[in-house]
Amino acid sequence: MRILVVEDEPKAGDYLQNGLTESGYVVDLARNGVDGLHLAQQFDYDAIVLDVMMPQMDGWQVLQKLREHGDMPVLFLTARGELQDRIKGLDLGADDYLVKPFSFAELLARLRTLMRRGPSRQEELLVVGDLQIDVLKRKVVRGGTRITLTNKEFALLQFFMTNQGQVLSRTLIASRVWDMNFDSDTNVVDVAVRRLRQKIDEPFDGPGLIHTVRGVGYRCELEE
Repeated sequence: MRILVVEDEPKAGDYLQNGLTESGYVVDLARNGVDGLHLAQQFDYDAIVLDVMMPQMDGWQVLQKLREHGDMPVLFLTARGELQDRIKGLDLGADDYLVKPFSFAELLARLRTLMRRGPSRQEELLVVGDLQIDVLKRKVVRGGTRITLTNKEFALLQFFMTNQGQVLSRTLIASRVWDMNFDSDTNVVDVAVRRLRQKIDEPFDGPGLIHTVRGVGYRCELEE
């Protein structure tokens, strides 16, 4: 799942990006409202975490522009905790409003709720053959056996299963799962795929579900 954080305070922005990344999300960070609006208009996000007081364009203005063209889930995260501020944010179309200082565990819970009910959320249950992912519970099962994955392995498998049957290049995988530009001199994607196969394919009698497409990348599907 991909989240956009729009936060102009450097320490707060880095804290949110690092914490959400460690929780298994792909996170884009914008340092001002103009950049945040641009990213939100270019990409489909499962949720947006939006500050209010920012240079160039504040959070109120960003949300107004977003609601002219779409309804991605938006959570205001701001120090402006007065009742009239909360009312204004919700009236403008925010889905939730959390006041700083905040509990990171509460932020994660609120984001899960938004993505569960949000129109842009991904499917809650992904299935390929006898392999299943419960996205919201972050539970992976194959043939009745529970599989434990790291956050990055989960994000990688989710990306494969969301796009099952499609050939995914290493460049695309790196940009969506690691949020990085792919460097042909590094084998980070190949190493991660190999480790994922060791958990979801090799221990089981059924057919392999992740296939190498030589010279291009990988494909996830149940081959007849």
